[in-house]
Amino acid sequence: MLSNTRLIRVQWGDCDPAGIVFYPRYFEWFDACTILLFEKATGLTKLRMLEKYNGAGLVLVEAGARFALASRYGDDIDIHTSITDIGRSSFAVQHRVGKGGVPALEGFEKRVWTRRDPSDPGRLRAAPIPADVLAALRGG
Repeated sequence: MLSNTRLIRVQWGDCDPAGIVFYPRYFEWFDACTILLFEKATGLTKLRMLEKYNGAGLVLVEAGARFALASRYGDDIDIHTSITDIGRSSFAVQHRVGKGGVPALEGFEKRVWTRRDPSDPGRLRAAPIPADVLAALRGG
C-alpha cells in the first residue's frame, strides 16, 4: 500500500505549558499527512481531487493514538503515514511518529470517501472510492 513520510520540527506554539507537544497537534498533523498521501496518490491537491471526482471530503469517523515518548520544542519528528486497509468507500490510515529513530507515537484513523447528497446538498453520503484512486493507494 502507498505510504509517505513527513518531517516536522516542533515549534513553540505546538507545545503546552509543560513544554511538550499538546496532543491535539498530532491529530492536526495526522490530518495533513493523510491529505499529503492522497495528493501523492492522485498528483492533485485535495481541492482539485475533490473537484475531479465530485467528492465532498475524506470524513474522519474514528481516530486514536498511543503515546510512548514525549516530543518537545525544537525536536525533529517524522510521521510515516500509510493506508492499512481499503474498503468500498472507507479506508484505514496508520501514522507512526518517530523521534531520532525511536518510536514516539502510533496513531490511526478511519475515514470515508463522501459526496454531497443530491437530494440534500447539506448532507454528505458515503460513496465508492474511484477506481484509479484505489489503484494508486494500493501502490499500483
